[in-house]
Amino acid sequence: MKLLAGKQLILMSAVLLLVGCVVNPVTGQREIALVSTSQEIAIGQEQYAPAQQMQGGAYNTDPALSAYVNGVGQKLAAASGVDLPYEFVVLNNGVPNAWALPGGKIAVNRGLLTALRNEAELAAVLGHEVAHAAARHGAKRMERGLLAQAVLVGAAIGTAGQEYAQEVVGGAQLAAGLLNQKYSRDAEREADYYGTHFMAEAGYDPYGAVTLQETFVKLAGERQASWMEGLFASHPASQERLSNNRMLLQQLRGKGYTGGVLGQPAYAKAMAALREAQPAFAAYAEARDLYEDGDHEAALAKVNAALAITNKEALFHGLRGAIRYKQARYDVAVINFDRAIERDNGYFLYYLSRGLTFLKRQEN
Repeated sequence: MKLLAGKQLILMSAVLLLVGCVVNPVTGQREIALVSTSQEIAIGQEQYAPAQQMQGGAYNTDPALSAYVNGVGQKLAAASGVDLPYEFVVLNNGVPNAWALPGGKIAVNRGLLTALRNEAELAAVLGHEVAHAAARHGAKRMERGLLAQAVLVGAAIGTAGQEYAQEVVGGAQLAAGLLNQKYSRDAEREADYYGTHFMAEAGYDPYGAVTLQETFVKLAGERQASWMEGLFASHPASQERLSNNRMLLQQLRGKGYTGGVLGQPAYAKAMAALREAQPAFAAYAEARDLYEDGDHEAALAKVNAALAITNKEALFHGLRGAIRYKQARYDVAVINFDRAIERDNGYFLYYLSRGLTFLKRQEN
């Protein structure tokens, strides 16, 4: 065991010597880098679509809202001063959450958007995620995973001086569960600090970062399941973060960052269609719970109630198809999945479900 530990230490030391140090583009501090910027970008691009598919797919029902969120995000990205191919997507997921992959690939769930009150709070959310990407927080977690696994460290030595085989680094990312791991407290502090600076530089009132944390602290105290399983699982809310944001607000105002945009009217306009659809999404959420409990008749009644409010949402048709599949009503289920695909042809689950339904129909 001692010999093995010694070999691992030698391997790790060799990796550190071979890769050297880089300057963090946000903090300006020198740090070890096992994953280069080009590798971060490649990993983010490769994993962005699968990550979206795992969590509901893009929210395509309201393209104007997606364009609005992307526009706000690009302002924050420009203010960061870090040149990455930033992308921002709204996910069709009612769980309140947001995340960033390495290389500037960022997502926010519609469930989080409905909890925000103005554009400045949206800028605080996106600025925080931009800071995670720009300051290499995701890459650092991957690097810790590499250092913790002697086999991968050995592979890194074997490819030193060239791009790592993408399957090695990408595999480490997937094994580490990049989307589900918590950031360190230091990473969260940095993302709050620099993200708030980015929003101030972009012309937003940094007070939005304070009101956002006030909301998060309140919701954390209520321990609502959706928040505990969503945003707070990877971004824990705390009184410390709120206090830090309040102090930072005073510092920024002392430096002349006053008169920034809160953007409540603009946010209300962008969110109007989604807020109008909230009763339908609430009925859909109840239908999902009933479906998972095996009460298919009650679930069908609830999803029909959602569709009575709006039949534009693919999720509702997809769930109705899933219910009818469970009821062995395969002909009708195929029609439901077809309707879901007509409304959102970019989400894999509808195609998979329709294919399985075809097979069942042939068997019967």
